[in-house]
Amino acid sequence: MDEKKHLPIYGVGPMYSISIVILTILGEFLSIIGKLDTGKIDILRIPFFIIGIILIILGAVFWVRANFESRIGENIRRNNLVQTGVYAYVRNPVYSAFLMICSGVLLLEGNLWLLILPIIFWLCLTILMKNTEEKWLAALYGEEYSNYCKRVNRCIPWPPKK
Repeated sequence: MDEKKHLPIYGVGPMYSISIVILTILGEFLSIIGKLDTGKIDILRIPFFIIGIILIILGAVFWVRANFESRIGENIRRNNLVQTGVYAYVRNPVYSAFLMICSGVLLLEGNLWLLILPIIFWLCLTILMKNTEEKWLAALYGEEYSNYCKRVNRCIPWPPKK
C-alpha cells in the first residue's frame, strides 16, 4: 500500500500564533502606556469589553475542541482529512482560535487603533494558509479537499454551506 505523505503535525501555526501573540502584547502595552490614547472612546468600552470576552471564550473553545475533541495530531499522523466537529465550521480552527483570542484581548482595551491588528492577523492568516497548508492539502487530498474548501470558511467560523 502506497502511504501518503502527511502534513507536519505543527505546520506553520506556531510561527503565526507566536507572531500575533507578540503583536497583541505590543499593542496592549502601547495602549496602556498612553501611546494610543486618541483611539480610546469611552462609550465603546463596555461593548468592546463584552465582545472581547465572548471572542476569548469562543477562541478557547475552538482551540480545545480542535486539539482534543477532533484529535488533529492523531488524524494528521493517520492522513485523515478532518471535516467534522469544529472543522465543519472553519478549516483552521487552531489558528482561528488564536485570531479570536488575540482579537478579544485587544478589544478589552477599548481602543480603536488596536482594531487594525485583527485585520492584519486575518490577512496574514489568509495569505499564510493560501501559500502553505492549502497547497499541501490540495496536493494530498485532491478533490476531497477542494469540496471541503467550497463548504467551509478558511478563517472565520461559520455554518458550512450545503
